[in-house]
Amino acid sequence: MRVVSLVPSLTEAVAVTLPGLLVGATDWCTHPAGLEVARVGGTKYPDLDAVRALRPDLVLLNVEENRRADADALAAAGVPVRVTYPRTVDGALTELGDLLRDLGAPAEPEWLVAARRAWAAPPALSPRRAVVPVWRRPWIVLGGDTFAGDLLRRLGVVNVYAEHADRYPRPDLDELRGQAPDLVVLPDEPYLFTATDGPEAFPGTPCALLSGRHLTWYGPSLAEAPALLAAQLAAPVTHPGG
Repeated sequence: MRVVSLVPSLTEAVAVTLPGLLVGATDWCTHPAGLEVARVGGTKYPDLDAVRALRPDLVLLNVEENRRADADALAAAGVPVRVTYPRTVDGALTELGDLLRDLGAPAEPEWLVAARRAWAAPPALSPRRAVVPVWRRPWIVLGGDTFAGDLLRRLGVVNVYAEHADRYPRPDLDELRGQAPDLVVLPDEPYLFTATDGPEAFPGTPCALLSGRHLTWYGPSLAEAPALLAAQLAAPVTHPGG
């Protein structure tokens, strides 16, 4: 089988579980390190001619990561596609297990077994009301019904926007500050929030800088995500303001 992945987390999952199966991946597929496959552009605007030229038996996509137009174009060209859409940790673990089995894995890989074990009893943290920006200029935050939101919920983060009608609301900064959160969660992807880019917008409020890969990727990183993210949530930084 020849597989092209347009989803970074699935690229990692397939590459470490079934070496040799992948023949193509996006430029944003950074894990595992040293992966030697053809690169077919970005996740949002892949080079579909390059994808087809690889003669894939299957192309892996994700509802949030990739565009519907690209999935439709590939399918119309006769290229088999598989579109994933996990919105909970349990859903991600199930989709991963099903995908790897269908791709020929004889048994669940050890990393997936470890991920199930880790998320069965994640670290118990004190609940904190939080806003979770994933972009700025404009500000975009996690709403409800998202994989990352469910993951944070399991770690004690009470998302202020969890019941919002939009999955990714776009409140302005005054509204975000007006929520008076106990914590602001700032991942380093898709927007690269850092200690000097993000916390200054919320002076006086603790800001937890998280690994975006461990927050948003569903793959081998899930095995270490609970412990790593819990440690990052427990060590926020606070911009003094002024």
